[in-house]
Amino acid sequence: MESRKIRIGIDTGGTFTDIVAVDDETGAIVTTKTPSTPSDPAEGFLTGIEKVLDKLGEHGDSIGAVSHGTTVATNKLLEGKVENLGFITTEGYEHVLEIARQSVPDGYGNSYFWVKPDRIVPADRVKTVGGRLAFDGSEIRPLDEDSVRTAAQFFKDQGIKTIGVCLMHSYADPSHEERVREILDEVFPDATVSISSQVLREYREYERSITTLVDAAVKPNIRNYVNNIANRLREFSTADGESRDIPFYVMKSNGGVLSAKEVVHQPITTVLSGPAAGALGAALIADAAGVDQVLTCDGGGTSTDVTVVVRGEPALTTEGRVGNYPSKIPMIDVVTVGAGGGSIAWMTPERTLRVGPQSAGADPGPLCYGKGGSEPTITDAHVLLGRIPPHLLGGEIPLDTELARKGLEQLASELNLGFEECAVGILEVSAWNQANALRQITVKRGLDVRDFTLVTFGGSGSLLACKLIDILGLKDVLVPLDPGNVSAFGLLTVDVRNDYVQTHVGRHDRLQASELQELFDSLAGLAEVALAEEGFDETQRKYARTADLRYMGQAFEVRVPVGEGPISAELMDAAAEAFHDAHRELYGYDFRGDPAQHVEWVNLRVSGIGPIQRPAARTVAAGSGAATARTGSRQAYFDSWVDTTVYDRARLGAGDTIEGPAVIEEFSSTVPVHPGFSARIDTHGNIRISKTSDSNGVK
Repeated sequence: MESRKIRIGIDTGGTFTDIVAVDDETGAIVTTKTPSTPSDPAEGFLTGIEKVLDKLGEHGDSIGAVSHGTTVATNKLLEGKVENLGFITTEGYEHVLEIARQSVPDGYGNSYFWVKPDRIVPADRVKTVGGRLAFDGSEIRPLDEDSVRTAAQFFKDQGIKTIGVCLMHSYADPSHEERVREILDEVFPDATVSISSQVLREYREYERSITTLVDAAVKPNIRNYVNNIANRLREFSTADGESRDIPFYVMKSNGGVLSAKEVVHQPITTVLSGPAAGALGAALIADAAGVDQVLTCDGGGTSTDVTVVVRGEPALTTEGRVGNYPSKIPMIDVVTVGAGGGSIAWMTPERTLRVGPQSAGADPGPLCYGKGGSEPTITDAHVLLGRIPPHLLGGEIPLDTELARKGLEQLASELNLGFEECAVGILEVSAWNQANALRQITVKRGLDVRDFTLVTFGGSGSLLACKLIDILGLKDVLVPLDPGNVSAFGLLTVDVRNDYVQTHVGRHDRLQASELQELFDSLAGLAEVALAEEGFDETQRKYARTADLRYMGQAFEVRVPVGEGPISAELMDAAAEAFHDAHRELYGYDFRGDPAQHVEWVNLRVSGIGPIQRPAARTVAAGSGAATARTGSRQAYFDSWVDTTVYDRARLGAGDTIEGPAVIEEFSSTVPVHPGFSARIDTHGNIRISKTSDSNGVK
């Protein structure tokens, strides 16, 4: 008899690796966490699989598929470890990276000057080749193949094994770039090459060049990492001792997954892999709870990621950045701030308190881990204030409060603060860092933060929930079941997805439906091939069409859906009307009906979607009163030291209500409920936190 098929989601973070397994036959969901292993992430990955299989009483042959969220690409870019990279571009455009864009990230901030960061490729590693295409793809000058061979030989002689290629207007005709890759393969077969017409068939040369170079830069790391995981997965034996290939998917930044064998060809699509999974998992949980205006707050050990979800759909962007590098690939619109549990508290030269972005990570970790950490962190402040228990993961990781106390007292002394005052200050600064990130994705984009419910998750995501309600004026906070594993859960809710884009600029009133139909069909053909390679038959495949439109003369576009069915004048007009509506919603005005303002189509997009079975929403039985879940009490500091009741979340049921001060504990996370706040358990087991009185205790 064939074993049941278990699907496993694994999210590898900076401090912990989170694992969720779902039994597709019974619907049972099992979760666990294990410390990450930065020196070899595969170790934590495989340990997590063994732990959930143990809980289910299953073995390796019961695994139906594994989906993975990884930070390999993100970390390489954030750490600035981009080196040994070469660039080939069109003759006369060798300074495209140096010129870049005139915008300064976040303005000039509090500084009087801004220093441009180092280029991703130094000028001496940029080589140009002869030949030129026009904007419509027509050939002005043929490709100079001798100059390509000269460039290839230079990179070979210098030992530069990773090369990005971006030629002018290759989005319109990829033939020149494809020939460059062929010559590179002939002259320098050991090189890893990315060409822009395969990475991003979209205009704007600087962004296309950077996106292609980032793809090339992370390709060797992603390839080695993914192949290592796939090989190690093969070691999980079947019942008769024979190894087999386990279907292995990797999360993409666009909210979909892709098989590991395909993702090595599109490594840039994984740059926001983990945060994307968390946003999608939170979106599904909130939707089941009837909440359609959501802010997500994913707090890990190194950082906190926030995003907006409206009607179950996270916001998407093609204007994202990873570190210093812009990226034009479709991605869930995530803002990241260095405010995780391991974020280090430190004193500036001006003798003020700062928290992050530096993190103690998993190794050595916070002071209380007792693994050699030398600076106080957010986790140390929480444990010393009694907000979290003196252990993590149900006792698996004991915390040394004395080590934490010594480090925090030293910082307090340097700042001339009392012990409690310093610890509270660390959490206050951290909360404001998170609040400012949430304002960035709401208030700065014309959204009223008070209209949203905040969904907090991740190991540290819910520790400051009450403080965020105070700072932002939020109506409530939702903490899902197993909040420390929401990102891993999200990996089991997403479909296989591939995005394809083609720049085609034309005025709306002059475009022919037939030309748009031909281009959309071409993109759909690419999506169809990709879905077939992923094992989806014709009855399973889905396609979504969108387009980027603008008013003529604008330097930015707005994405709108293009309806189903054959492209017609009516369908095109409907897309233009959707553009007017979206433009007004985003910017407060539109030019609908103004004959002097023409709508222009810029980019056409098709997404190929292969649906994957989603786990059913979990429910919990009615509670018998919160008192039955009480496990004791301890002293915790809020505005003062108070006796604080501690509850076991696993024993709380629907309808149970807890008044602060209280602490709700579970395996993967802890939720402090401050005085003046209450927590209620809904039918799905979510904790719903709201404010019940002001700071003076008045109802």
